[in-house]
Amino acid sequence: MEVVFMAQVLVINPGSTTTKLAVFRNNEKIASENVTHSATILNDIHTLVSQIDFRLKILTGFLEKNDVDAKELDAVAAIGGLLKPIEGGVYQINDAMVHDLSSGKYGKHASNLGGLMAYELAKNYDIPAFIADPSVTDELTQVARFSGKKEIERRSTFHALNQKAVARRILNQKGRVYEQSNVIVAHMGGGITVGAHHLGKVIDVTNGLDGEGAFTPGRSGSLPLLPFAHYIQSHQLTENEVMEEIVGKAGFVSYLGTSDAQEIEKRITAGDEEAKLCYDAMIYQIAKEIGSQAVVLKGQVEVIILTGGLAHSDYLVEHIKPLISFLGDIEVYPGEIEMEALNDYAQAALKDSGIIRLYE
Repeated sequence: MEVVFMAQVLVINPGSTTTKLAVFRNNEKIASENVTHSATILNDIHTLVSQIDFRLKILTGFLEKNDVDAKELDAVAAIGGLLKPIEGGVYQINDAMVHDLSSGKYGKHASNLGGLMAYELAKNYDIPAFIADPSVTDELTQVARFSGKKEIERRSTFHALNQKAVARRILNQKGRVYEQSNVIVAHMGGGITVGAHHLGKVIDVTNGLDGEGAFTPGRSGSLPLLPFAHYIQSHQLTENEVMEEIVGKAGFVSYLGTSDAQEIEKRITAGDEEAKLCYDAMIYQIAKEIGSQAVVLKGQVEVIILTGGLAHSDYLVEHIKPLISFLGDIEVYPGEIEMEALNDYAQAALKDSGIIRLYE
């Protein structure tokens, strides 16, 4: 009788105030938890990297509570943090990656903790640790990098892991192969990114952090440059304060005082015309970005996929479909499958080391 190898993988996905944890046995999720952390506790930990021990204790408690012996893990997979621009795929966490994540060389974000936590566990239990399709995944064509100002190059920062995972899943259901297809994926949540996926590469995409694309519940998207320059000057804003203005204090927050899309939909139902106009404007801008990516794909669009938390909204889906239906078939995949995607990559890497990329 053939013995089937049952690989057990721990998946780690830290956010600013949460840590998502899951254990998979092959493709079956056998344990999961989304732990919310008190902002007060995190504020008392003065540096991001100093949170590692705190979060590792929570991880250890999660394993114990679910009767998972860490010694029986075959691999650890974590969300990728802010690294140098790299192509999509699966990477084994190494010293070079740990240095860049811990130093914050390319930026400081809670997602950096994922790779650092995974690396500590991997060392302790002599197992491999992986990241895959980090938000800095960069597969842009050269022409897509032009910003209009020589000193400033467009960057690729987007929901790479979920965009690629959902595209693969939808195409697989249709009997197609991601690496042989043209699709547009709109990830719509607190951040909104819209990508043109061409034969397995995201050749153009709106940057979710740099102020591109549609405005979101809390982010500005693209802004008129001269009025914004005047706004920065008149308010004497620092660089960090500018970032806060475009990521956190913009979008629905700026117009309606909240980033809660469900609350805004309740206002619309109650007859709030201002809320309706603002929500419709966001939908309009998302549709424009989808149309823009259709141009990138020369109109050869096999399917448009709407995903992310906002894809749960019937209001959004019903109002955006008439704007984009002429471009191609539309599939809706609400939420995200990042934990499953990380497990899929780790399982594949355990079976075939040839797919593992080197970070250097």
